[in-house]
Amino acid sequence: MLPGLTFYAPILVLLLVFLALAIKILREYERGVVFTLGRFTGVKGPGLIILIPFVQQMVRVDLRTLVLDVPSQDVISRDNVSVKVNAVIYFRVIDPERATIQVENYMQATSQLAQTTLRSVLGKHELDEMLAERDKLNSDIQEILDAQTDAWGIKVANVEIKHVDIDESMVRVIARQAEAERDRRAKVINAEGEQQAAQKLLDAADILSRRPEAMQLRYLSTLSAIASDRSNTIVFPFPMEAGQFLAELANMKPGAAGGRPGAAT
Repeated sequence: MLPGLTFYAPILVLLLVFLALAIKILREYERGVVFTLGRFTGVKGPGLIILIPFVQQMVRVDLRTLVLDVPSQDVISRDNVSVKVNAVIYFRVIDPERATIQVENYMQATSQLAQTTLRSVLGKHELDEMLAERDKLNSDIQEILDAQTDAWGIKVANVEIKHVDIDESMVRVIARQAEAERDRRAKVINAEGEQQAAQKLLDAADILSRRPEAMQLRYLSTLSAIASDRSNTIVFPFPMEAGQFLAELANMKPGAAGGRPGAAT
């Protein structure tokens, strides 16, 4: 029996090697791009697949969302401010065939494209826009990357700018600018308050001038407020009607008020 086992042993070894090369197992998030004698013949998976050894080859492609950290880039803004910006990109392969055939290394290609796009897009904006409108910049970069990587079978899901590093001297300039802006807003609010108060006083004076009885009510209200004070001195305002009456008496001609001019008493 030993000579028989010795005869079948190489055959069993070759069979095991053949099965090891032929049987492939792909996970749920993996796909296999199969080439037969160098020609693309299809995408298989997930699960158990069988290949013809030495005739068919397979390239595994991960369909999960991948995270790509874009290295810090030197960017000169439109207002000539030098900053360092880095970002993170979330993308995934939606077409394993194009991701394998159309580009040599889609990870490296996407990384290089993201770096150049980041510098190009941010260079068109001023520093204030980089700091205040980050969501809009993220959307612009994502749209450009998604359009250019579509030919590679890649979908760019999201782009996030992580850090915008500014020189220390520029940080002090921005702090002074923010302080000046706060002072300006405080002065504007104070001026608007004065304007509104003056307008209300003008409206009140207009109402009192049209309705004399309202002026009398205001006069009585003022006297009531003065009387409630503990002070021993009470100042009575001179009535405006009395002033007008005295002015009319002063302007009257002699003899206009009763009697004939020159009549004896």
